[in-house]
Amino acid sequence: MKFRNTLWAFFVVAAFMVAAPLSAKAELKIDVTRGQVNPMPIAIPDFSGSADAGSDLGHNLVTVISANLNRSGLFRTLDQKSFIQDHVMQKTPNFGSWRAINAQALVTGVLSKTGDGRTRVEFRLWDVFAEQQLIGMAYMTTPTNWRRIAHIISDAIYKRITGEDGYFDSRLVYVSEMGPATMRIKRLAIMDQDGQNHRFLTDGKNLVLTPRFSPTAQQITYMAYYNKKPRVYLYDIDSGRQEVLGDFPGMTFAPRFSPDGNKVIMSLTKNGNSDIYTMDLRNRGVAQLTRDNSINTSPSYSPDGKFVVFESDRSGTQQIYVMNSDGSGAHRISFGDGRYAGPVWSPRGDLIAFTRLYQGQFFIGVIHPDGNGERLITQAFHVEGPTWAPNGRVLSYFKEVPTGNNKTSRSAQVYTIDLTGFNETKIQTPLDASDPAWSPLNP
Repeated sequence: MKFRNTLWAFFVVAAFMVAAPLSAKAELKIDVTRGQVNPMPIAIPDFSGSADAGSDLGHNLVTVISANLNRSGLFRTLDQKSFIQDHVMQKTPNFGSWRAINAQALVTGVLSKTGDGRTRVEFRLWDVFAEQQLIGMAYMTTPTNWRRIAHIISDAIYKRITGEDGYFDSRLVYVSEMGPATMRIKRLAIMDQDGQNHRFLTDGKNLVLTPRFSPTAQQITYMAYYNKKPRVYLYDIDSGRQEVLGDFPGMTFAPRFSPDGNKVIMSLTKNGNSDIYTMDLRNRGVAQLTRDNSINTSPSYSPDGKFVVFESDRSGTQQIYVMNSDGSGAHRISFGDGRYAGPVWSPRGDLIAFTRLYQGQFFIGVIHPDGNGERLITQAFHVEGPTWAPNGRVLSYFKEVPTGNNKTSRSAQVYTIDLTGFNETKIQTPLDASDPAWSPLNP
């Protein structure tokens, strides 16, 4: 069943009012803008319910919710073995039992079967010390969609406690790799942000590179070599339909979408020179934005569409520049030693992520659009390709390490990390993985 059609299999059916308004001093809150955050202890007992609702579903939902929250680095789910009150229905919990194990927040849930064969999943989030409900919601799901319900609940908890949108109900598209370095097979693959529901999108007959998600539709743009010629493709995830946007000899980096999804922006090489172009997807009109003898590549729009960040060697070294979306007003914003590459604008607009090569080491860092506040958050033998979670608080990228007896082979895997740099997590994939791109929240 195609992804969009499966959305009809479940929907939000109710949202419960908080039991009582919270006072400002009682409200649970995590400040995600601070440096290193002490994770909030949160208790999540298995969701209870009738046997016909699924004996394992309550446990499976909690397993996914707990993994999501732990992976964010902002929460620490408590061991269920420590629970005094281990089965909590939707009545008011015994808050003293949860304070005794130092839980600051509590999530409870109950399942029930409906007459049409679906399952109703109801959850509540509690402030243990204020002894008050923070949120309560209910959803309907079919057996095949329970994981997405867990992601949606995780997002609701994350948003209520941090004040920021969640990112768990989203996906990653990436390049799956296998085979020797001289005959590498590269396919497009897609998975949930936690590595589950994995599937391949292309068959590996043609080399694929640098996939990117549309911000407005379930579409991916990417580059592939067809008969040894580079082509830009548009891939519709729901239907599996592909179309060629154009043959662009010498293209160096895959296109990215504009914020409204109506354009793609890319770097094209003509007559030995790389410049930045846009293509209007509605009429296939192409416009050139940069015109000089340097290498201009890897463009990315700001979320309001007014600016473009890109890399260029016009100053003599590979650095990051920002220009207006019409190509005017280009100015340099990176001034550190080494080389800067692959800039990508945060969906929040407050930061630009990049790859930096300095003294033989690769780094992933972030910088403000005005060039201030550069910060390196991870480094490795080879780490590259940052992409933002839809809430702009987490990055994904790929890391490549030497393998084999003589360290002559390479293995690449996809990772995520939060902006503190203290919470790096590897995403398990069937084969080697590179060049991830994070989707918007699922529709």
